[in-house]
Amino acid sequence: MKPNRKKKTDTIQRAVVKVGSNVLTARSGLNIDAISSISSQICRLLDQGIQIILVSSGAMASGMKKMGFSKRPEAIPKRQAISAIGQAGLIREWEKAFARFERKVAQILLTSDDLTSRKRYLNARNTMNTLLEWQVVPIINENDTIMVEEIKLGDNDNLAAMIALLLDADIFINLTDIDGLYDKDPRVCPDARLIPRVATYSRSIEKYAGDIPGALGTGGMLSKIKAARKVTASGIPMVIAKGYRPDILLRLAAGEAHGTFFVPRQQKLNRKKCWIGYTVNPQGTLTVDAGAAKALLNNGKSLLPSGIVDVQGQFPVGAAVAVVTEERQAIGNGLVNYNAEEIRTIMGLRTSQIKARLGQKTYDEVIHRDNLVITGDPEAA
Repeated sequence: MKPNRKKKTDTIQRAVVKVGSNVLTARSGLNIDAISSISSQICRLLDQGIQIILVSSGAMASGMKKMGFSKRPEAIPKRQAISAIGQAGLIREWEKAFARFERKVAQILLTSDDLTSRKRYLNARNTMNTLLEWQVVPIINENDTIMVEEIKLGDNDNLAAMIALLLDADIFINLTDIDGLYDKDPRVCPDARLIPRVATYSRSIEKYAGDIPGALGTGGMLSKIKAARKVTASGIPMVIAKGYRPDILLRLAAGEAHGTFFVPRQQKLNRKKCWIGYTVNPQGTLTVDAGAAKALLNNGKSLLPSGIVDVQGQFPVGAAVAVVTEERQAIGNGLVNYNAEEIRTIMGLRTSQIKARLGQKTYDEVIHRDNLVITGDPEAA
């Protein structure tokens, strides 16, 4: 029996809503009508007892309009300056819009460091949970002003997915300028067909998405598909829908079938595993043989040193690493019980040989199953 969209939306208590640049910007700058409509809908959902976390694009686009730029500057300092200019106006308009309904907002600007560091990740979660308890709407964006490649989140689709995992949301609603995922770009192809439901991520799905680019924002449809894979693998449904459609948030919350619905896995990952699998940046890579890959992917086993054939990178005990097959197919991410040099020393050995080689044995497992998240396809084994 197919998962029912209405059943998934009937139990919503907390939602992440991401609004794209193309919805929030107009020819003359910010689209005040769109901001007014979305804030009004969010306030009505708040009145229904649904907590909302808003991820708002539009700072870069707003700054470009304000400064009269027709395209993004190439130089990073100029991009950062444009974002700073645009962010000020963006948060001001959101604050004004919510104030009409006597609702307060809070601005939160993040980098990947804030989410990949376990301590800062937990601090961010505690802060946002406090805001939600106070019935304040968190408005989140990437901190473009200090962004460098090493701490870049990539785009707000990825950021919103990470926030959905961080706060254990019941649904992720991604509002854009088209009705959902199509088999062709509907803005140029009149015969484009909407795909109302995605349960598996075939190559054709990614090809459709790759053919539908973004305009003002950094993320096109492909970035939305990647975000959907991330949240649905963790047990959270996602919807891509047209932000201009009247009362779209209210209609989606009521279970109406609009846009493209991405079906989640039946069981949610716990918060720690969400962080390990889909938020933290791996500091190295462990390559495993076919037997270990099968044991990890299909049998729910821990990773032992005997199955490891290669170690890449330098990392300490407790670091997150990627685990891949010898064909470089992704298996998952995990937290290691030994550092990189120790793993190089014991790889290929039986657990009974660890102490003789290292002089001590703190664990049998290089990665315990409780600290391993499978992100790959079992067929990879």
